[in-house]
Amino acid sequence: MKLLSYIKQWKSAARETIARASIAAQFLSLIHITDAYICSTTLVQGPSMLPTLNYSGDVVLIEHLSHRLGKLEPGDIVVVRSPVDPKKIVAKRIVGMEGDRVTYLTEPSYSESSRTVLVPKGHVWIQGDNVYASADSRYFGAVPYGLIQGRAFLRVWPIRDFGFLG
Repeated sequence: MKLLSYIKQWKSAARETIARASIAAQFLSLIHITDAYICSTTLVQGPSMLPTLNYSGDVVLIEHLSHRLGKLEPGDIVVVRSPVDPKKIVAKRIVGMEGDRVTYLTEPSYSESSRTVLVPKGHVWIQGDNVYASADSRYFGAVPYGLIQGRAFLRVWPIRDFGFLG
């Protein structure tokens, strides 16, 4: 009799444990899907996006849908895996889309010479807002659409600068 009682208790405890583990797994899956495919945060720092983003760093919200749906446009700030160093993620502004002609200063610090390029199919032309301190498409060329991680749309930190990015 006692053995039957213990088995029923263990069965009940096992069911409750499995139910709670299932809820935890669903919650963690939801967090992963949201972070990878819908929206995430990232720290953006450095001089290349001055004055739009702070040198010391801003935490921005990145949405991951626009680039998958082909809804990016010139003027959007995007987070891109660096074509030069794939371990790095950089934030830049889209200046040209595939098929656009982009004219840029080759060495803005030293001369006024410019160059015009045609952005190839499946690529975007990105540049930092601070042309004097930005390694961007002027140096490594147009960036394949596949390297875009998402579009930055909201600065969440520092709180005094909270707001949408244009």
